[in-house]
Amino acid sequence: MSKNMEKQLFNLKFAAKQMDRSAKKCEKDEKTEKMKVKKALQKGNLEGARIHAENAIRQKNQGLNFMRMSARVDGVASRVQSAIQMSQVTKSMGSVVKSMDTALKSMNLEKVAGIMDQFERQFEHLDVQTQTMDEAMSGVTTLTTPEDQVEGLMRQSADEAGLELNLELPTNPTGVAAPAQDDDLSARLAQLRNS
Repeated sequence: MSKNMEKQLFNLKFAAKQMDRSAKKCEKDEKTEKMKVKKALQKGNLEGARIHAENAIRQKNQGLNFMRMSARVDGVASRVQSAIQMSQVTKSMGSVVKSMDTALKSMNLEKVAGIMDQFERQFEHLDVQTQTMDEAMSGVTTLTTPEDQVEGLMRQSADEAGLELNLELPTNPTGVAAPAQDDDLSARLAQLRNS
């Protein structure tokens, strides 16, 4: 059973890495589409800019979905790893209990104290693993509506290109994810993977 679980753990970690790679590809494709938005706006091609903006937002959302799935798979992998280690802890505890029975029969207090120290170390190790797993499974952000994002990206690209954009767009679109939020999400995901 342990060998089978270790194989599953390997497969889960491999799947998480594949999703990470897919997320990075989406991020690269998003940047390419953003450049195309800027170029289309500079040429006065608003319809082309809108199409590229939609593609960029779709790539961004797809990348975020890959990152979310990667984090979820990492969480499952942590649980499997905990189960494998729990099995090892259970075996260790079994030997500790046998040693404790022997020590209690002889009433050697030094042996009892030593065994209790071992027992507490096993539980501390288990607590750390549980805490790490809980942190890996917490927190998922929600996506905003794509239309607002498309319009916001078009405005941002026009601003960066130094162009005046004459569209019937809200002057302050709501729901546009700020770059700092993206950076914060990326940093949190990286931290979860490293823990």
